[in-house]
Amino acid sequence: MIKLSGRRRALAACAVLGALAWSMPVRADGLARTIPTIKPSVVGVGSFLKTRSPSVVFTGTGFAVGDGLSIITNAHVVPMTLDTAKMEELGVVVGSGQDFRFRPARLVALDRAHDLAHLRLTDGPPLPALALGDSRMVAEGQVLALTGFPLGMVLGLNHVTHRATLSAITPIVMPSISSRRLDARAITQLQRDPLKIFQLDGTAYPGNSGSPVYDVETGAVLGVINMVLVKGLKETAITSPSGISYAIPARYVQELLQQK
Repeated sequence: MIKLSGRRRALAACAVLGALAWSMPVRADGLARTIPTIKPSVVGVGSFLKTRSPSVVFTGTGFAVGDGLSIITNAHVVPMTLDTAKMEELGVVVGSGQDFRFRPARLVALDRAHDLAHLRLTDGPPLPALALGDSRMVAEGQVLALTGFPLGMVLGLNHVTHRATLSAITPIVMPSISSRRLDARAITQLQRDPLKIFQLDGTAYPGNSGSPVYDVETGAVLGVINMVLVKGLKETAITSPSGISYAIPARYVQELLQQK
């Protein structure tokens, strides 16, 4: 029997542990486990017109909540007008890649102040619904994620997920050093109750408007990406675009769902 010194025994043990670690499957982190549960609930939002090419026009992202027939998105994502004479329909696009289908929906509630909209699917089965978390309990430095369609349907309907750290909980309007930089919209917002929004260090694009921002471990939705309302108010004093993204807290989604 060969006896090993203490140092040799330690080296041998490290070699065995290293071999075991190499042979064991890599354990997925929380986000890798959460993404597959999020994607079936995230949809494209737009309109359908049979005689148009393409027949489906993409305007943004949305996600299912509640009973699976309710869709949350940004108010600015919802088309302002539809060509009813030609039977253009509001709705959502479900599926992925080139395998997608359009499902009609109707607008049931609109919150312009927080740029949120509530749509209801008018036919077909419910979608898997995402749970709404308590956005008042989030903390700066918390790791979040967002899933949506930053490229729209240009390359097919492909879900894209980005990590995003909650950098700050900040007022929606950036103070201006000069009254000349304040427009009527900013002044109106300043006169309202102060709205705190989430500032994220993750990158979002126009097609991400309406995407859910969620906890990477639980998948609970804590905010809704907004790239129009917030940037128009908060970044008017910035001459060059920033890589910052913003989200409306989910508490306002809960208030919207309670509207009749």
